[in-house]
Amino acid sequence: MATDMQRLIGTSEEDDEEEMDMDLKEEGDGDDEEDGEKNADATSMMMGVDGGMATSGGNNNRFQQHQQIQEVGTPGSGGARRCRPVEEKERTKLRERQRRAITAKILAGLRRHGNYNLRVRADINDVIAALAREAGWVVLPDGTAYPSNNQGPRPAGVNSAAVTSSSSQMVSQPTPVSLKGVTSGYPSSVEHTADHMKSVFMPGSSPYDLPAINTAYGGDQTQSHPLIGGSMDDVGDKQIVDMPQKLLERDFANTAYIPVYVMLPVSSALGVINMNCELVDPDGLLKQLRVLKSVNVDGVMVDCWWGIVEGHAPMDYNWNGYRRLFQMVRDLKLKLQVVMSFHECGGNVGDDVCITLPHWVAEIGRSNPDIFFTDRAGRRNPECLSWGIDKERVLRGRTAVEVYFDCMRSFRVEFDEFFQDDIISMIQVGLGPCGELRFPSCTVKHGWRYPGIGEFQCYDQYLLKSLRKAAEARGHSFWGRGPDNAGSYNSRPHESGFFCDGGDYDGYYGRFFLNWYSRVLVDHGDRVLSLAKLAFDGTSIAVKLSGIHWWYKTPSHAAELTAGFYNSCNRDGYAAIMTMLKKHGVSLNLVCTQLPMLDENIDFQEALGDPEGLFWQVLNAAWDVCIPVSSENALLCHNRVGYNKILDNSKPLTNPDGRHLSSFTYLRLSPILMERHNFMEFDRFVKRMHGEAVLDLHV
Repeated sequence: MATDMQRLIGTSEEDDEEEMDMDLKEEGDGDDEEDGEKNADATSMMMGVDGGMATSGGNNNRFQQHQQIQEVGTPGSGGARRCRPVEEKERTKLRERQRRAITAKILAGLRRHGNYNLRVRADINDVIAALAREAGWVVLPDGTAYPSNNQGPRPAGVNSAAVTSSSSQMVSQPTPVSLKGVTSGYPSSVEHTADHMKSVFMPGSSPYDLPAINTAYGGDQTQSHPLIGGSMDDVGDKQIVDMPQKLLERDFANTAYIPVYVMLPVSSALGVINMNCELVDPDGLLKQLRVLKSVNVDGVMVDCWWGIVEGHAPMDYNWNGYRRLFQMVRDLKLKLQVVMSFHECGGNVGDDVCITLPHWVAEIGRSNPDIFFTDRAGRRNPECLSWGIDKERVLRGRTAVEVYFDCMRSFRVEFDEFFQDDIISMIQVGLGPCGELRFPSCTVKHGWRYPGIGEFQCYDQYLLKSLRKAAEARGHSFWGRGPDNAGSYNSRPHESGFFCDGGDYDGYYGRFFLNWYSRVLVDHGDRVLSLAKLAFDGTSIAVKLSGIHWWYKTPSHAAELTAGFYNSCNRDGYAAIMTMLKKHGVSLNLVCTQLPMLDENIDFQEALGDPEGLFWQVLNAAWDVCIPVSSENALLCHNRVGYNKILDNSKPLTNPDGRHLSSFTYLRLSPILMERHNFMEFDRFVKRMHGEAVLDLHV
């Protein structure tokens, strides 16, 4: 029989031969010791009855003695028990040895060829549990099994708890509380493998091969095992294993449908449009778009660069590459989100390509550098135009706002058919550096590094003129200057007299300056969006807002102040922005920083940052005035933990009004995303954003 089984499963005895010999020896020793103890007890009882042990060399005496030993009653049994003959015990040992040999061969074959992660002394319960998990069922430590996608009533006797993680906001529905499985030293049951799936194959030693625990000195001992996240206690002849429980993910089946878009790349190697406004590698891009379409992605987002389409001469627009790209997207029945990017690409974190502002703008800047944002030291930032020239005719007879409007109007006329067919679902208007509504206060090319507070960017002649005018209107003309004690790009709040606790930011001059500085930001958005509504009438328009989360837990919120958000501890710096967006019927694109994906070297405690708190403050400020909010990831995300964070932010569980994000844009399309494992996780993420059910709700 063993030979037949070996032929079926194709394995040998070498995996468990040593273990079997040891087990059989232990069993034989145990039987001999048991017989010895029984004989000793019987002899002792005879001595107690007869008063002594008679010695005789005759056969009759020996026969009577043997008969008396066999007929001695077992204590507490109430009757006599016949000892098993030696031959019967040997036959029992032989049957047990054969049974174990067959079982060992079966288990060895399952481990080696079936990728079943079974412990050394596994039994049929472990095999059944592994088969149930392979079929998509959940097996609890007490042996209870049910389908993993069953959200119905829990099995009786199992407590459930909704577990919320502070970092990832993952809600367990349902999940058992910590359970202890009690097993005897030999044999054990299914508790050991309660949380290990068949698909997880661990070569070499199994996490259940626990080392022996020395009990030479008696007493209870506790041992932790590095591969089992719990502990094991020895209490007498019992082993109590405290097994860690996997958190069940929140189930997003039948929740709101949130469209998912993918941002197309802009890197030097993978960009879709070159500086001549030509489509790069259309065949390769088409293949990638088809793959995205296969997982029901709703559409793509693409930057429309001002420096490319109007790069050589004012009002001389070239849309050829974008037309070919848009036609490709329409043929695949995907949607388009277009970003009107009036800023430079390059010079910031993650940028590996340089797309400058139009050449004719750079020529103007060489003769009049005040068209760019300027810091206190006089360093210019050509990433985007200063908001001080929004109404100044310094761009060959046009103001900055008129230049933006002419470009947007040309785009609307050029791609009218795509608007009519509703292929272009949204236009995102760039309002500052990186396309975000903020001052360029944290410029890497000027030496800024996280978590520096940044610097105010109001020292070009046009913004200084506006500041002096506001100071005179207030009746304090000497306030018409920037702060002289606000530190540098990499200062900490406590290192500057302006941002420290009780600093000048909360004084009369500080409040005046910060009110003016933040008002410049709001007024710029108001002017550009007024004309954007004219150019894209009837089309959804969005504005991108960044998340400046470092130093959020300090009273001054210094990094936010230098970026133009007057959000100190005694103010709401985002209410005025939301009021302006509401005025124009514009939606908000809020950058979502997913905590689990941040670099481990980033120290939030040192920077007193709170991306979570900032995200919910801005989100609630928008929802309070009924502004639709979309989002995008700020960091690369390819694993389930990061996706769960995005899902929890997109579909808040505790929102009393059932609000959720209007769409989500994934940044961005890349070869890493297209790797098999990463793309499978992305496919799963898209399904859950769409409210579809998925299997295996485990992190």
